[in-house]
Amino acid sequence: MSPASAQPSPPRPRLRDLGIAIGVLSPGPLNAITDVPGVRVGHCTVLWGGAESPRGEGPARTGVTAVLPHGGDLFHERLVAGMHVANGVGEVIGGTALREWGLLETPIMLTNSQSIGLVYDATVRWMMARDERLGIEDSCMPIVGECDDSLLNDMRGMHVRSEHAAAALDVAAAASPAAAVAEGCVGAGTGMVCFDFKGGIGTSSRIVEVYGEPCTVGVLALCNFGDRRRLTIAGLPVGRLVPDLMPVTPQGDGAGHNEGSCIVVLATDAPLTARQCSRLAARCSLGLASLGSYAADGSGEIMLAFSTALRMSRTTTGPLEVATVANDAIGPLFEAAVDATAESVANALCAAVDTDGRDGVRVYALPPERLRPR
Repeated sequence: MSPASAQPSPPRPRLRDLGIAIGVLSPGPLNAITDVPGVRVGHCTVLWGGAESPRGEGPARTGVTAVLPHGGDLFHERLVAGMHVANGVGEVIGGTALREWGLLETPIMLTNSQSIGLVYDATVRWMMARDERLGIEDSCMPIVGECDDSLLNDMRGMHVRSEHAAAALDVAAAASPAAAVAEGCVGAGTGMVCFDFKGGIGTSSRIVEVYGEPCTVGVLALCNFGDRRRLTIAGLPVGRLVPDLMPVTPQGDGAGHNEGSCIVVLATDAPLTARQCSRLAARCSLGLASLGSYAADGSGEIMLAFSTALRMSRTTTGPLEVATVANDAIGPLFEAAVDATAESVANALCAAVDTDGRDGVRVYALPPERLRPR
């Protein structure tokens, strides 16, 4: 197990380090979801064993990622939130309550497909250990999203444990405000594959002006989707520029990855309604589409968005006064959501490294130096 709060040295270049930018809007100081004040991220990477391990005993190429929407009492100081499903062959536990109420009251957790139940349980226990009212005043239903990392990870081994989820949450809770976010093969992204390259965790942000005031939109994406031949980054036909380095399988046929999934988490400090958060989440799917996704039949592409502008108490004594961006001023936020999502995926591809997994599978990282037309 490896709790991770920083990318291992030496870090690989991010997309902008290569002189490539997506869109025209400027990123925040970190170009990360943590540019939104109060948002914190923690990873726990579960990485051990080799291809010789019998199925059910390794290797582990997996982990947990935790997103804390603010550093306060989230269960009693809830945030406005929304959700969008581009294709639903995936799962986000807790999503039905979020969509019904339009509120977020727990951390957002990410892991592999067969570990979401355990991570849900571990997150409930982590929250109860910090608040004696949970389970008495009201029930706690954490948000947990998943992607399938079974090409590289021995999912039959169920290698994610409760302590891994708790470690990711502890790292996030202890993180300094506006801390950098580790990307690539960390946390939930350890075993993910994206456009037949090594995928994982990526993040990006944009600063926009609304009513003359700066607002931040930050995105974190768990990237495990895409068909190599369709990959396009900032207009570059990367899938055609890099047709080699396909995943190596036991059959040696270079067959591509399955259709995979992607979970996108968007945060903003712009004041929004739950309906507007859902609209913003929907624009994240356009960011995936700009890279080449078509929300394939087996690809669960699910987006969550929340606003940190207002903290809402669980109990009230009068009507709420809620300020919000009007629909005729929301356009810059939509643009920011599209571009930050696309760049988050590109940063995940840039940060990842070649990875060997179960049954002799090898997945190669995207070579940054080849992100140029020939």
